[in-house]
Amino acid sequence: MKRVRKERQRLSMNINLKITVLVFSFFFVLILAKLSYVSLSDDVDGINLREFADNRNTTKQPIHASRGSIYDVNGDELAKTVKSYTVIAYLSSTRTTNEKKPQHVVDKEGTAKALSPIINMSEEQILKLLNQDLYQVELGPGGRGITEDTKKTIQNLELPGISFISSTKRFYKNKSYASYLIGYARRNSQGEIQGEMGIESYFNDQLKGTDGWTEYQQDAYGYPLPNTQITEEAESGSDIYLSIDNNVQFILENVLTKLKNEHSLDWAQFAVMDAKSGAIIGSATVPNFDLNTLNGITTYLNPLTSYQYEPGSTMKIFSFMAAIEAGIYDGNATFQSGTITLKDGTRIKDFNNVGWGTINYNTGFSYSSNVAATKLALELGSGALKDFYEKFGFGKKTGITLPGESEGIVDFNYESELANASFGQGMTITPIQMLQALSVFANDGVMIKPYIISKIVDAHGKTISEGQREEVGRVVNVTTVEQMKKMMYDVVYNGFSYNKAYAPDNVTIAGKTGTAQIASSGGGYLTGEYDYVKSFAGFFPYENPQYVFYFSTKRLVSNSSALTKAVSSAVGEIAKVLNLTESKQDADVSKIVSISNFISSRVDATLADLEKIKVQPVVLGNGSYVVNQFPIKNTTVLEGSKLFLLTNGTEFKMPDVIGWSTNEIIRFCNLMGISYRLNGYGVVESTNVLTDSVIQFDTVLEIELKVK
Repeated sequence: MKRVRKERQRLSMNINLKITVLVFSFFFVLILAKLSYVSLSDDVDGINLREFADNRNTTKQPIHASRGSIYDVNGDELAKTVKSYTVIAYLSSTRTTNEKKPQHVVDKEGTAKALSPIINMSEEQILKLLNQDLYQVELGPGGRGITEDTKKTIQNLELPGISFISSTKRFYKNKSYASYLIGYARRNSQGEIQGEMGIESYFNDQLKGTDGWTEYQQDAYGYPLPNTQITEEAESGSDIYLSIDNNVQFILENVLTKLKNEHSLDWAQFAVMDAKSGAIIGSATVPNFDLNTLNGITTYLNPLTSYQYEPGSTMKIFSFMAAIEAGIYDGNATFQSGTITLKDGTRIKDFNNVGWGTINYNTGFSYSSNVAATKLALELGSGALKDFYEKFGFGKKTGITLPGESEGIVDFNYESELANASFGQGMTITPIQMLQALSVFANDGVMIKPYIISKIVDAHGKTISEGQREEVGRVVNVTTVEQMKKMMYDVVYNGFSYNKAYAPDNVTIAGKTGTAQIASSGGGYLTGEYDYVKSFAGFFPYENPQYVFYFSTKRLVSNSSALTKAVSSAVGEIAKVLNLTESKQDADVSKIVSISNFISSRVDATLADLEKIKVQPVVLGNGSYVVNQFPIKNTTVLEGSKLFLLTNGTEFKMPDVIGWSTNEIIRFCNLMGISYRLNGYGVVESTNVLTDSVIQFDTVLEIELKVK
């Protein structure tokens, strides 16, 4: 019995063992199957294991590209990316471990008082931030985006608990200069600097470059594993050189700023184009705004390309040319000025309502007769005049590389619409269209397309795009152009006596005035005393046209003297900086000298050489050697011209700048690397730094200008 019991126990154990082995084998097979499935498949239970493993162990960090800079045509920097800082204050006392060296803000009132004038915030604003129950706080808005110099000023105060967060921002050296052309860029929600207006916006892709990245494997503790790093370097953005000439731009900016400061107006714009090439060398507008702070911005439209308005009598340039080109114009034929009644009963009047009696058509153009323009347009017909306007580019975009260009409207059919269009009412244009159309006077009837980009240079220094002359095509015959040039000359010099005030005393110009009523939103036109867009379109020098310009302003509260002064002053100064008043071709050849390279030469030897060629040296600094000069080598100048010599000195005294031209004082400031502000226009009358006093480089040179 005992043996039977043992045998049963043995059999039971064997059965249990077999069952255990079978169960174990079953689960082992399942595990092997699962492992095989996992090892052979990328996706398990909806999860990509390969990507999961890679993401757990791989880190990828971006390398941000440097944004390109924007320059004027001469290489003066207008926009660049600089380091910026945000002021932060540590408020928690837990940061301080040594009371003798506190690491948090201890004296809140004293800190607020010290920082207030530096970051342009009131003490109350700063104290409100410092009194919060936080570990740290940003001192904004004034403490955001400060410069390196401002940071150093704050650091020198040695205020406990005050620190800085480093970043980058876009910096515009000349603040409101060419604001609507350059535009601005700022950080977007992704932390990237993004162009939002002007050139910064239109060429954002070229300026921003291409970001790179660094990727590497890391261990369980987050440390990089050796030999696992892969890097794609960032490609810096391209640099953009505008066709704008700083010297011309500053003149236009100052003229319009003075106009705005002395008179009420809605807006004014003044643009100049090299009509031989199509390069826009200056375009200013008021109101403008500070590109660094955006203070003063009232519109996001660039007046040069986006403002479209009825131009008024400047369109008589083209309606009279249409008649000349069609062979129906006789300048000596006479007509009765004053009023003309159309078939539908519409009465067209000259601007003085009574006219000047019986006059000829040439005089009618000089006097800006609406009746003369209407009679010629009626003989032409609406189709012919519309076609002629469209040949000159009115009613369509020029294609200039600026955002938001408008087309204007050229659409007239009825007799009254035709009459109005002949003197620039009932149709709209843009300033850039007017500049393009005026280019025919410098090119014997061939129209030139305007451009704003001189060149684009990539990160490797290669020029990848370059602005150049582009002919739209011949739009009018040479004989027609020559006849209109003489008629526009007569407007200034032989028309109304007050028109002579448009002419500078140093260069001969030709042009046409314009006065257009402002359309009312409810139909018809506004009737207020100053409800007009006033303008002047012209070219210079008259003898050999090279540059065209267009000035216009809306609701200017002033008489005509403000307009004439703005035009004559600006064109006169521009003629000087462009050397049109002292033409080397007309000068005595014996008085033209070539400038050599004096960099690295001793100052005393350089002065001796300059005395021989009768050039006026302006030595900057007390150094013994020349480290920079302007004009540069191989430049030809007239005897008596200034040559600036920057030395390796340690002390720089203010030269006697009274009587210097705008161009000369600007070149002096740029060579010295000092900030400046021009007030008025003309030659230097005074500055806030006395002659022979030591120049402090953190001082802004205030320059008062006056017309000779």
